[in-house]
Amino acid sequence: MFEKQGQHLLLLIGLLAGVYFLATGDVLSGQLWGGSTQAWLWIAVATPVVHQVVVALFWRAELYHHKMTDWFGDNAFPVFKVIFTILFIGRPVTLILLGISNANTLDLKPALAYALAVILFIPFAYTMYSVTHYFGIDRAYGEDHFKPSDYRNKSFVKQGMFKYTDNAMYKFGFLILWAIALVFLSKAALLAAAFNHLYIWVHFYFTELPDIRHIYGNPSREPV
Repeated sequence: MFEKQGQHLLLLIGLLAGVYFLATGDVLSGQLWGGSTQAWLWIAVATPVVHQVVVALFWRAELYHHKMTDWFGDNAFPVFKVIFTILFIGRPVTLILLGISNANTLDLKPALAYALAVILFIPFAYTMYSVTHYFGIDRAYGEDHFKPSDYRNKSFVKQGMFKYTDNAMYKFGFLILWAIALVFLSKAALLAAAFNHLYIWVHFYFTELPDIRHIYGNPSREPV
């Protein structure tokens, strides 16, 4: 149930310490709706933490102990999807609010920042297309934790963006957060985007990858 969650916790503490020490000067300038940029920054950091901790707990509770099914019956996976979606949407929403609060603190010409944002958006968009058309939304939500026997013998996706990398969602899907930060020219939003992108890899290596090995065995090439 808690396999590798000690490593998860230690790396999370390290990442939070990094945010704390980097949050100085212009990174904390500005405010929105009476709230300081510092407050919005920690909200934007807390959201992915809550998201990934909740996912880890619910995935493991169902995979090893069938707790979600015990609590919600046939609605276990739909209930999980609702919770996941709310927290997932919270990532870009809180980042946008942080970007508004801390706008125009990045010393970069707007035209260049917008061009970089467009460049980052392209692989993000193709990744999302690949997820919906080839990988499957339910699989992306982690349906294999709820129906491991249905997925154990499924082949890994090698179409779309997954043709080029096994883990397109984490490598390219999170580029949208960097793009948002660039649009607002916000140092604080860039810091929060970096935290999001680094922390999702903590989730992969210490929650998802052990689960993959439990569900699929120990394949030479890992699914995403």
